[in-house]
Amino acid sequence: MRMSDAVLLVNLGTPDAPTAPAVRRYLGEFLADPRVVALPRWLWLPLLRLVILPRRAARVARKYAAIWLPGGSPLAVYTRGLTEAVAARLPGVRVEYAMRYGAPSLAAALARLREGGCSRVLVLPLYPQYSTTTTESVADVLARSPGADVRMHRDYHLDAGWIAAVAGSIRAHWATHGRGEHLLLSLHGLPQRVVDDGDPYARQCEAGARAIAEALGLAPGEWTLAYQSRFGAGKWLQPATADTLDALAARGVRVVDVACPGFAADCLETLEEIAMMLAEDFAAKGGELRPIACLNDSPAHADAIAAIAARALADWS
Repeated sequence: MRMSDAVLLVNLGTPDAPTAPAVRRYLGEFLADPRVVALPRWLWLPLLRLVILPRRAARVARKYAAIWLPGGSPLAVYTRGLTEAVAARLPGVRVEYAMRYGAPSLAAALARLREGGCSRVLVLPLYPQYSTTTTESVADVLARSPGADVRMHRDYHLDAGWIAAVAGSIRAHWATHGRGEHLLLSLHGLPQRVVDDGDPYARQCEAGARAIAEALGLAPGEWTLAYQSRFGAGKWLQPATADTLDALAARGVRVVDVACPGFAADCLETLEEIAMMLAEDFAAKGGELRPIACLNDSPAHADAIAAIAARALADWS
C-alpha cells in the first residue's frame, strides 16, 4: 500500500430526505439506469417520468419516513459509519464512500480523489454478490471517469471474513433472543431473464448462503434461501421470500429468524419490507418473524471489508 492509495466504498444509494420530491429525484436516477430496467429508452423513460414516479414517489416517501434515523437514511448512516471504521483499520490509505445513485455521487468522489493526489483508487462496491444490474453499473461510471488508476473489486460472496461476520451476527442474535425454528436467508431478487442471459448473481447467492449455513452448522432443512423486492412484471428468481414465509406458516413453523446477507447496511428493503410489512403478514398467520440486523458498521464488518481492501491493494502492487 502507498500513501497515494485510496479505497472508495460504493453503496446503491438513498434519497436525501423522506419526502416525495427527494424520492422522485432518487428513483428517477435509479430507474433510468438501463442496467436496472432494460426496456427501450423511448418506451421506458416517458412511462417512468409521466406515470410511475408521480404515482410512486409519495407512497415510497412514507415508507422511508417510517425508517428514517436522526442522522438520515439508515443506509447512509451505516455506510458512513462503516467507512470511518474501515479507514481506522487502513492507516495510510484514504477511505471514502459514494453512492451509485444520489449523493455523494460516485463520479464526484472519483474526481475528488483524483484531484487530491490519489494515483490508485480501489473501488469496492458493497455488493457481496456480483450482478450486471448493480456491480457492472458501478463499472459503467468508472469507464466514464478517466484520471487516476482505478480498479474495481467484483464480489466477495465467499470471502472467509465476510462469511464469518454474517454467521457471527446470526449467532449473536440467537444468543440474545434464542434460536428460532427456521432461518431464512433473504436476498434481493432479480429478473429470471437476467440470470438466463448469464448473470452469475443467483449462483453466487446460492454459494454464499450454503457457506453461511455451513458456518452455522445447519442441516438443509433448517434454513432456506429466498428472494425479495420484486419490481415490475415478468418472472423473477424463486422462491420468493413472501411465498416462502407463507409455506413455512402452512407447515406450522411459528418462529422464523430472517437475515439479509446481500445487503451491507439496513435499508428500506430490510427495515420496511422485511421487519415491518412481511413481519406483519407473518404475524397475521400466527407466526413471529424476527429480523437480524445487517452487518452495518459493526467491527466484524469493518474487519472483513478492510481485509478485502488490503489484499486487493497488495495484489495490485
